[in-house]
Amino acid sequence: MKDSFVQARLVEPNLIRLMIFSSSSFDSVPISLSIDQGDAISLKCTRKQSMPQITVAEYRLDEPLPLGHSYIVHIEQFGSTPLDVSQATDFDGFDQKYFYDGDDLGYTYHKDHTDFAIWAPLASKVYLVYHKKGEAIKDIDMTRDERGVYRCRVEGDQKNTLYRFGVVNNEICQLCSDPYAKGSTQNGEESVVIDFSSLKVDFHDDALPRFQSPTQSIIYETHVRDMTISKNSDIVNKGTFKGLTEKGRKSKGGHKAGFDYIVDLGITHLQLQPIYDYKTVDEKNPLASYNWGYDPAQFFVPEGSYASKLDDPLSRIVDLMEMVSSFHEKRISIVMDVVFNHVYEARDSVFEKVVPNYYFRRRNKEKLTNCSGCGNDLATERPMVNKMIVDCCKWWISTYHIDGFRFDLMGLIDVKTLLEIEEFAKEKNPSFMLYGEGWNMAGDNIDGIPLGHQGNYRKVPNFAFFNDCFRESAKRYAGGAFDAQQTFKFAYSSSSIDFIHNKRYLDARQTINYIECHDDAVYFDLLSEWYPNMPLEQKLERVKLATSLVMLSYGIPFIHMGQEIAQSKWGVHNTYNKGDHYNKFSYSLMDERYEMVEYFKELVALRKRLNFLHVYDPSLIDTLIDIQDIGFAVHVVYLNRNLIAPYQGVEVFINPTDDDFTYNLPTEMGVLFPEVKDKIEARLVRTLLIPRRSAIISQSSSSLGDAPSLPKN
Repeated sequence: MKDSFVQARLVEPNLIRLMIFSSSSFDSVPISLSIDQGDAISLKCTRKQSMPQITVAEYRLDEPLPLGHSYIVHIEQFGSTPLDVSQATDFDGFDQKYFYDGDDLGYTYHKDHTDFAIWAPLASKVYLVYHKKGEAIKDIDMTRDERGVYRCRVEGDQKNTLYRFGVVNNEICQLCSDPYAKGSTQNGEESVVIDFSSLKVDFHDDALPRFQSPTQSIIYETHVRDMTISKNSDIVNKGTFKGLTEKGRKSKGGHKAGFDYIVDLGITHLQLQPIYDYKTVDEKNPLASYNWGYDPAQFFVPEGSYASKLDDPLSRIVDLMEMVSSFHEKRISIVMDVVFNHVYEARDSVFEKVVPNYYFRRRNKEKLTNCSGCGNDLATERPMVNKMIVDCCKWWISTYHIDGFRFDLMGLIDVKTLLEIEEFAKEKNPSFMLYGEGWNMAGDNIDGIPLGHQGNYRKVPNFAFFNDCFRESAKRYAGGAFDAQQTFKFAYSSSSIDFIHNKRYLDARQTINYIECHDDAVYFDLLSEWYPNMPLEQKLERVKLATSLVMLSYGIPFIHMGQEIAQSKWGVHNTYNKGDHYNKFSYSLMDERYEMVEYFKELVALRKRLNFLHVYDPSLIDTLIDIQDIGFAVHVVYLNRNLIAPYQGVEVFINPTDDDFTYNLPTEMGVLFPEVKDKIEARLVRTLLIPRRSAIISQSSSSLGDAPSLPKN
């Protein structure tokens, strides 16, 4: 009927609500419901409320309507409309009835056939659309099984078959990729059957160190494209996984570049910003756009713009495997930055197409939430969302041999999901790293289920958190803001001792100590904003000082790519889509400031040798160190001889002021750090010069010998 709008919803298992917007009268109009295009049954109105041009009517059924069928409501004189069953995902018992715990969602490849399965409990029909490249497209209806899973089998060898699912919800059919896809064509246009058993890659897992504590780790954060894209290196496959594995590459100044540069730093863990498939870079023309990748599209598939062969679905997979293998061989573990708090866009996501109204959080079961500020929040507490996330993590660990996860906005992920991931990861690899952003963005819990923010640190004892207390106090103190001195001392000693402030964590294994990461301004730019007239040389000294604070503190040190050379982002705080100019690693600046690289390498080597910096028990840290003030400088004395052996009389001096000062030592001591090249200057002294804007480590032993490095196993 012209100028009329009708909507029908299943609002309870046996209650249909009809809304009619029309200037025509709705009184005594017959209503009926047809099931699967069969005969219609009459509905009896049990409640009605009318206002001018609006009528709301309810129809109580004798029994609940089973899901998985086509329902059409017929209104005499007004026409017909599909019955929207999307609200069924919020009915009591929905998750208990439809939760599926099988491990065969997506596809299961066999040489002579492939099985396909998709969880779509609301759908009235699902069919598979498939073809080999260059061949005619075929389709096959899938059979509904228990718990809302649709299945079909395609005979023959389906290796490299391209496929999609046609899912009919509320009489609307949408073609979509596989939520559990493991392979993909460019830009996620079609999912691809991959025979992973045919991929033979030696991941060199045995070469990796086995850490007794995460505090033995040194994390370096980078981005696949950023680390390789610069024209000032001879990396061939720029912006790709393969480019990050090229050996023997050099900067224009003749220094190591790419893979060799990272290995030469001596770090233990390489954290890669998102390497799964994300939305906002065109995989057919990657250089035409830029993004960090915090806009997930396909959780189980590597990012296609990083492939060396853009149009080959296998390239992104093999290239990534070989990249992991290359770093493992050099004893560097790979940490994957994962985003399970939101997707690029909920409305058009594969999840909303397959099971509307299920995968995303809603406030009071109505409006979608966006607590991240980046997109609508995934409902990680719902059983099938939890399963998808856990299955995804298992896949990356088992298939790509990932060694750690950095969880983006971990405070939006429920604790139950995090603990399930931990259980699998630690069983596979006791040294597996688990950490994330613990900001409280959605409250303490969701429906009584606690969330993984740092206020709930006791509930996730084996997870570490980016320590904002360390970040802010170290940045300010190293920058010369002396009112941050006392808070820095608290953060320096792991933020897990009731000292100056109340403890924030169980022990030092829960604190990621850092001054910058990909988010927000880099430290060099902050110094430029805080002190516009500060000379360049002073800013570089303060960046070195701040980096030394990260490396010498108790906890897990984290370094952002380019921090070691005080790289700028030209004053822009958030460069997630600003392009290569703002984000690439500057090999020309590295050449210019290579002394800073050497300084950082020395810090890394020192932290590895000084085993007492790996102590994590707060009661031991409390007895190990005595932190004293020398005006605005900090003096750290190591008291426990057993813990610092074979070193003797180690002391740390941190001087963020603009003045040198001298300190009378209790006995003759030499400088352990920074390394003194001149043998005359390296002599033992009783009066130690502490240069302005620097950190110094002294040691009483005349040998200044090295402690053992980390064991291989």
